[in-house]
Amino acid sequence: MLPNFKRQDRGFTLIEVLVVVVIVAILAAISVPIYIQYVQGARASDAQATIGAIYNSVKMYRQDYGEDPTSVEELQELEYLEIDEGTERQWTFTLIGSNPVTQIEAVSTAEMKGGAGHVVLFDVETGRFSGYGLPTDEEM
Repeated sequence: MLPNFKRQDRGFTLIEVLVVVVIVAILAAISVPIYIQYVQGARASDAQATIGAIYNSVKMYRQDYGEDPTSVEELQELEYLEIDEGTERQWTFTLIGSNPVTQIEAVSTAEMKGGAGHVVLFDVETGRFSGYGLPTDEEM
């Protein structure tokens, strides 16, 4: 008589493992774009904060001189504005328009981890930010 071997069913079947892999892939496909947008928004927040400080400096300059400054550098030279060294390495700031300033633009440099050429724009008239790391009108 042959010995009766007991087969022990331990572990998972191939189908069970594949189902779990598919579920994990679906979750990753949903969460990775959201995470990337979150990181971009965090990087853009530095530029937004600095643009806010620049705008306040423009308003103070306008009160003192009766006209708008021509550049961010002018605000810094006259000590209306001080930009953190790390922020200056990662972003360049530009005033657009003259008397009145209509927009303030920040463009990322190669020093920023997200890469160079990303633009954050502040519209003075509407008081709204647009560009890198910010939701578009369709996403709102």
